[in-house]
Formats: sequence, structure tokens, C-alpha cells
Amino acid sequence: MNLEIKKSEISAEGFAVINNVFSEDEIEKISEIIRNIDTSKETFRKSEDLFAIRQFLKEIPEIENLIFNENLKTIIKEIFGGNYFVVKSIYFDKPEKSNWYVAYHQDLTISVDKKVELENFGPWTTKQNQFAVQPPLEILENIFTIRIHLDDTDENNGAIKVVPKSHSKGIYRPETIDWNLEAENICNVEKGGVMIMKPLLLHGSNRTTNGKKRRVIHIEFSDRELPDELNWSERMN
Repeated sequence: MNLEIKKSEISAEGFAVINNVFSEDEIEKISEIIRNIDTSKETFRKSEDLFAIRQFLKEIPEIENLIFNENLKTIIKEIFGGNYFVVKSIYFDKPEKSNWYVAYHQDLTISVDKKVELENFGPWTTKQNQFAVQPPLEILENIFTIRIHLDDTDENNGAIKVVPKSHSKGIYRPETIDWNLEAENICNVEKGGVMIMKPLLLHGSNRTTNGKKRRVIHIEFSDRELPDELNWSERMN
């Protein structure tokens, strides 16, 4: 795989898809571990149309070596650079019957260990004792997100849709999108493939219509240190 091309694609468009990062066997092993976990903790959210695990890599440490296989480590090093570390991880399962629709948005918050008054940090939200804050723009511009797909995903089972190049326009309110100027792109990803995106890229997803699951592991990376009083809540080197 030519990662130089993918790197410039992400820089210009805000996203890229790379298939065949995980083998069938690796996906099966990852799925098996997820199937066998204790889901009673408060970092797990279960409802009819969504099952999510927050702080995924912290909750299931034994999965780390499977996730960071040689292919993924090479992608991170070549596309992001050697100084990047994990700052957030979530597992989403959009089940077959899910009618869960996600409107266009940017990912504008980071997960941190506590709430402190800091210039240019805010607004704040607190969910289940987890703290999230909107940081200064340069921190957001520097983050990369990898979405690992455990199922084939297309427009019929809620594939992510994006507005190419929107990541380079700062804070972009979805209600101000001018569809005469912007285009929509649906990102089909094969099972075992990854989608890499910048969090400021406008993205959303439609409801599932074909009765097929869509399971995704979402991991965010940064190489920036936060102000002394604040720490990334899920930092992992």
C-alpha cells in the first residue's frame, strides 16, 4: 500500500480508506474478545440500537496487541509520525435493527482527566465521571482518528458520510453547509479495513437499511501535550 498517497489524501481531503489492514483471522480474534467481555460496567452503553464501550483499550487491555498489528503500526508511523500516542478509544456496534441516524458534525471535544479553568478550553461536558472539553483549534487540527471496521460497511448499513475538505475550514457549523459548494462522499470500507480521518471533517451516518451489523473501533491519536494542569484521560503510548 502506498502510504505517501494516503497521507496526502488525508491532508487534502480530510480522510482516506485503506483496506486489508487486518486479516479475517485477526478480525475473528478481536470479535471473540469483545463478545466475551463483562458488559455491566458504566463505561458500557447498551440499548436496542447501539452498544458502545468507552475507554475501549483501557477496558480490554488484552486486545491491544491484536489491534496494533504490524500493518496498523506502519500506517501510524508513516502517516502520523513517530511521536503520536492514543488519546481516546471507543467501540461502537450499530446492530442490524438500528435506526440510529447521526447528523453531520465535527468531533470538537477531547477526553481529559478533570475539569479545570483554562484559557481557550471550553465548553465542558461531564458524562459518567468522564470529562470532555473543546480545546484550542490547533489541538483539534493535529488529531488523527482511525476507524477499524469489523464488518463490510456501505451506504446500506450506516457507512460514514463526509464533506471532503471541510476539515480545513476551522469550526464549521453543519447548518451553514452550502450544498451548492460542498459535496457528500460515502465511505465504503471492507471488513478488516480502516478509515482515517481528521476530527474537524464534517461527518455523519444514515440509518441501516439492509439488516447488517456495523461494528467499528474508533481510536484518536495526538502528539500534543496539554497544559500542565490537564492530562489526556486515555493516554497510551
